[in-house]
Amino acid sequence: MKKNLIATIYLKNGKLVSGFNDYTEQDDLMERIRLYNDNGIDKIYLFDLSDNDAEHELNLHTMKEINRISEIPVYAGGNINRLEDIKKILYAGCKKAILNPVKDVTAQLSKEGAMRFGKETLALSIHNVDLFFKQKEDVENNTSELIVLDPALMGTLGNVTDMSYSMILTETDNESICKALQSDDTINGISSKTISAPDTDIMALKAYLKEQDIETGHLETSCEWSEFKLNSDGLIPVIVQDYKTNDVLMLAYMNEEAFYTTLSLGKMTYYSRSRNELWTKGMTSGHYQYVKALSIDCDKDTILAKVSQIGAACHTGKRSCFYTDLVKEEYKEKNPLEVFENEYNIILDRKLHPKEGSYTNYLFDKGIDKILKKVGEEATEIVIAAKNPDSEEIKYEIADFLYHMMVMMVDKGITWDEVLEELSQR
Repeated sequence: MKKNLIATIYLKNGKLVSGFNDYTEQDDLMERIRLYNDNGIDKIYLFDLSDNDAEHELNLHTMKEINRISEIPVYAGGNINRLEDIKKILYAGCKKAILNPVKDVTAQLSKEGAMRFGKETLALSIHNVDLFFKQKEDVENNTSELIVLDPALMGTLGNVTDMSYSMILTETDNESICKALQSDDTINGISSKTISAPDTDIMALKAYLKEQDIETGHLETSCEWSEFKLNSDGLIPVIVQDYKTNDVLMLAYMNEEAFYTTLSLGKMTYYSRSRNELWTKGMTSGHYQYVKALSIDCDKDTILAKVSQIGAACHTGKRSCFYTDLVKEEYKEKNPLEVFENEYNIILDRKLHPKEGSYTNYLFDKGIDKILKKVGEEATEIVIAAKNPDSEEIKYEIADFLYHMMVMMVDKGITWDEVLEELSQR
């Protein structure tokens, strides 16, 4: 079974705090989530420490923001008292809701939640095994995973249930993490302060666990270096691409050591032909390239790396090294996202720099009610056009609707990135 390294975060008043009983505010929450996306964390446990409905709603809103950014599964618990709370957590984008068995309502909630959303959406936090002697059948029928909060249960839970579980440790050293992961066949992951800390090298920890024969989400290659076709210098070129935008960022070279170091660190590492040495991109500048995917071409002589680029890829400070046009024909942009972004930016520019006679500025001047009226009218036009056997009319009406929708988006301060992040969760 693959073992997960899990980060735990605590929310108080929509902010990241230190722990269950320590409300000291930590660093920027969203930056922490972005770091977890890149540094090798497999999963996030989020605990809502709210003590009233207003704060609970604020933390639910923060959960939505977290899930718009997070590329790894988020489980959330805390202040779950009604079926509606489970629904809101799942609708906020969380993969599972974590129930608290100490609450009297939890037994009934787990039954209703499993019936409504499926047991695979529910996890249960536990402090002891008493629950299994009293409600073992209900726990196994209505929840899919356990989160153990008491390390004293290490190695004993497998004696009372076959359910998969993870554990939150108080110990923080690598040996304790290793011991916990080896304690039981059904343990699927570990969380601790060390794992959650932003300065922990998660990929180095995974490399250590691999040496102890513990399977983690460490980067593994389907082709070994010996299978690659190298150039006359014994190197292979690497084309580096932004994994979100597909923008080509740079070209560099790897030798065998650089290739395997990249897999070990999870950060792009190259061989410098001018300095005759390895260099991990970002080691001095902070502009790391976190590995998202590596592919080899049909001739096995070029690697394509898709990365999460921090800051600029180019030493000049430019995002990409390919910023100088040599030849450029005028052409109509066909990439759908580029078309949407370009149109959106034109509308935004009209709002910031009004032009006399501009229809877009006319809409902004009239205000949100006028904009919404036009959005509604264009939506209706799409419905009417869809009844027409000629598809050309519906294309025209959809384009009209999208334009007015983007005017509304600009007016409300909503970007395409935010919409696409939301859509990607569906």
